[in-house]
Amino acid sequence: MPVLMKRILFLLIFALYYSLSMSAKINREALVTRHNPHLEHIDTLGALSVGNGEFAFTCDVTGLQTFHNLYSNGIPLGTMAQWAWHSFPNTKSFVASDALRSFDFGRRGEEWYSCQAKEGRAKEASDYLRSNPHRLHLGAIGFEDMEVSDISSIDQTLDLWNGVIHSRYYCKGKPMEVHTVCHPNRSKLAFSINDPQRHSVTLRLPYPTGRHSDDACDWSRDEETRLDVCFDTIVGVLSAVGVNWTIGGDSSTVSKVCTIAVSADGAEVKCVNNKYILVTPVKENWSAEIDYVPTDGVACFDERYTNISALASSCWQSYWQSGGAVDFSMCTDPRAFELERRVVLSQYLLAIQCAGSTPPQETGLTYNSWFGKFHLEMIWWHQAHFALWGHSQMLERTLAWYKSALPKAVEIASRQGFQGARWMKMTDPSAEEAPSNVGSFLIWQQPHIIYLCELLYRDAIKRGDESKAAMLLQEYGPLLDATADFMASFATYDADKHRFILKGCIPAQETLKAAETINPPFELSYWHFALDVAQNWRTRRGLKRSKEYDDVLGSLSPLCSKHGIYAAAESAPSYNAPDSEVPLAMRSDHMAVLGAYGMLPLSDQFDTITMGRTLKWVLDNWNWEKTWGWDYPLTCMNAVRCNEPAKALDALLMDKRTNTYLVNGHNYQDARLRCYLPGNGGLLSAVALMCAGWDGCDRSLPGFPHDGTWNVQYEGILPMP
Repeated sequence: MPVLMKRILFLLIFALYYSLSMSAKINREALVTRHNPHLEHIDTLGALSVGNGEFAFTCDVTGLQTFHNLYSNGIPLGTMAQWAWHSFPNTKSFVASDALRSFDFGRRGEEWYSCQAKEGRAKEASDYLRSNPHRLHLGAIGFEDMEVSDISSIDQTLDLWNGVIHSRYYCKGKPMEVHTVCHPNRSKLAFSINDPQRHSVTLRLPYPTGRHSDDACDWSRDEETRLDVCFDTIVGVLSAVGVNWTIGGDSSTVSKVCTIAVSADGAEVKCVNNKYILVTPVKENWSAEIDYVPTDGVACFDERYTNISALASSCWQSYWQSGGAVDFSMCTDPRAFELERRVVLSQYLLAIQCAGSTPPQETGLTYNSWFGKFHLEMIWWHQAHFALWGHSQMLERTLAWYKSALPKAVEIASRQGFQGARWMKMTDPSAEEAPSNVGSFLIWQQPHIIYLCELLYRDAIKRGDESKAAMLLQEYGPLLDATADFMASFATYDADKHRFILKGCIPAQETLKAAETINPPFELSYWHFALDVAQNWRTRRGLKRSKEYDDVLGSLSPLCSKHGIYAAAESAPSYNAPDSEVPLAMRSDHMAVLGAYGMLPLSDQFDTITMGRTLKWVLDNWNWEKTWGWDYPLTCMNAVRCNEPAKALDALLMDKRTNTYLVNGHNYQDARLRCYLPGNGGLLSAVALMCAGWDGCDRSLPGFPHDGTWNVQYEGILPMP
């Protein structure tokens, strides 16, 4: 057979196979369950979690938090909620203005920023305001009188399909079995336990640490936590105790955290010395439920383990059977199984850690980083994938927080002399800005709310839900106007060159300085994209286009190229200057220049040929040992749009420490950040782009080589803008 005929026949067979594979419905249960995490030994980086987005519980191999201290430097055994926060007494009456410092970036005179000071009252204030409020650990739950040396024959599995952790092991030669599940709609845990030795279980409440990165437990200050019984009852086989948990050393500093209700079937529950709750089994087979109730809530006792596990199973099966899915089982590339594992586990982790009433912290509901506060420049990386993967309701649950935070964002913009609302970088549910010498000068968090709302709108239109789309326009339109008003106001007109520039900011590549930086490329592209979307939202609502937005859009600076590639900023030296060595800091941290075309679509600010050369330079020369988990998806997305699918996969699966995914799916960074959820979220957004492409994309599966090794099935994924 002639060579040409062989090639034609191969292409026809491949096309038929590809067509059939794309039309076949994915077996979602098989896809999910083949990646159930399984542990056969104690792995302090392998702790498993259950949760619902608002509340999460992480356990060791016993199914509880028996070895809480052992895991403190691994994946800590957290019990955390989006609503659970605490502040130490503000004995010196610090206020936000105590941390303000004036700057003049040559555009509006004095601009006041919340900063970290080095001495005096300003330092004390900035230290206090950074660490308060901090997120609370809601108590360690574990077996009494059990040691690590007692445990053998471990067989622990997280059943992703049903949202339950099954823990089987031997304790002192006797078999034990624990099943751990979280209520899908409440901050509530349930345990089913088979224990012939009838170990008691305790719930101990820690004093908070208020430190930057730790498990939030200070067990040395037990005298400053108290449990006051509010009810104590026995009804048939049910034993229950409710307590009010307070923290504070004296009556003037005491604050109530929440009510905790513990009930058990087959065990006796009591509060001991107002310090801890003790559950003592009277049978080998018993179950318990723990309900954490915010101060304005009511405890629920009408659900047993069987009810809660059934609710959780139904909720998780609905989650997995709806929205997006990607099946790599027909791929022959040896990396495909690992990529599929990362995708499935990231879907689970982000659903339990990052889908609550406030934006998530970077370590989610596992342990505290940055005092438990959340970073708004990370919300895109945490949550954009929810809309792209057909779970927009999980994103909506969080975005409502922006409406409550709007007055504070308007206040920040006003004190700096700008219009509209300026979104803070590091904050908490109150929306108060945390002092920072870096974060207060970042601007790339500003357009995120516009991008995320646009994803919600696109999803509603794709589903044909016009009433939902209209509701989104009405509900979020004013918020987008205020956000874009600041962006237009922030852009400075350069009369000499008849253009608008961005200056007086620290870009996403944080190695650059605010006082020196002009026109960072990612921020320029994001300004263009977001102002254009904001105009579209105005016209969709029947409003006139904003002249201020159009003025900036019409004259916004293009990306600056030097020596044939795009620079980190117009004011920065060239990455590849031929006559001098590029400083290591200039090719470390985030390669944000690639975000201008990857996370964002093509615009007339740059050309794809120069961007392709920039991608190649970054891949060949970047200091990859000084990167973060979301930098790999960022690079991948740029490569996909540059029509370099092989490079996209190489970037996404690069073998580097900060691109490590543990047995539980967590993205490991270093000894401080053992889990890092922006990496997981970025992975899912990148895979969405690799599969479904973007508006106007004329390539199927644009992120995968079409050489027969990546026969990918996907469904339910939304294209990116």
